[in-house]
Amino acid sequence: MPSVLETELRQLRERVLFMGDLAEESIERGMRALVEHNTGLAEEVIKGDDRIDDLELEIEWACIRVLALRSPEARDLRFVMGANRLVPILERIADHACNLARATLAIGHKPPLSPGPDLLKMGRTAREMLRAALDAFAASDTTTARAVIERDEEVNQLYDRIFHDLLDQISRDPTVAGAAARLLLVAKNLERIGDYVTDICEQIVYMKEATVIKHQRLSS
Repeated sequence: MPSVLETELRQLRERVLFMGDLAEESIERGMRALVEHNTGLAEEVIKGDDRIDDLELEIEWACIRVLALRSPEARDLRFVMGANRLVPILERIADHACNLARATLAIGHKPPLSPGPDLLKMGRTAREMLRAALDAFAASDTTTARAVIERDEEVNQLYDRIFHDLLDQISRDPTVAGAAARLLLVAKNLERIGDYVTDICEQIVYMKEATVIKHQRLSS
């Protein structure tokens, strides 16, 4: 029979994963709203962010409760501390997904520019990275976590291509400047999501291996 601590840690893991699922869904729905010019769906994404905000507070309190009442040690302590660090990151990812939806509302139903293939690929890649990171968290899989970190460079390269492509379109047709600026903000939000997923993966490595890889990666 599992101990009280084991049960609470399992419940904590499940809550973090549920929050991550909601954040991933927000990215998917935010990008779909942008592609389909679906302002109703965009509004749903923004409205749904309240649930994610509530989950952040619930999980943070659960972490405090485990620390205060169960006094976890070693790997269990790292897990609780890591989970407590992950939920603000997931909340920020969801905020960026809301920004995708807000771009849809700002651009409107008949934009002079539509998302190009690189932007669509960037959205897919960012969502795939988050999904893989959540799976790695569920399985304490540091090999997958490290592989996801490497994919962030793909997102950065796509952002650079989109940036230069949109500038080129503005130079050729200044009337698209407003829509191009909105799409560039979408790309920037996706680039930030990639960065945050990288932070999640670094926490996964720490939780499993007690190894801090953030500064090692930055200095390499």
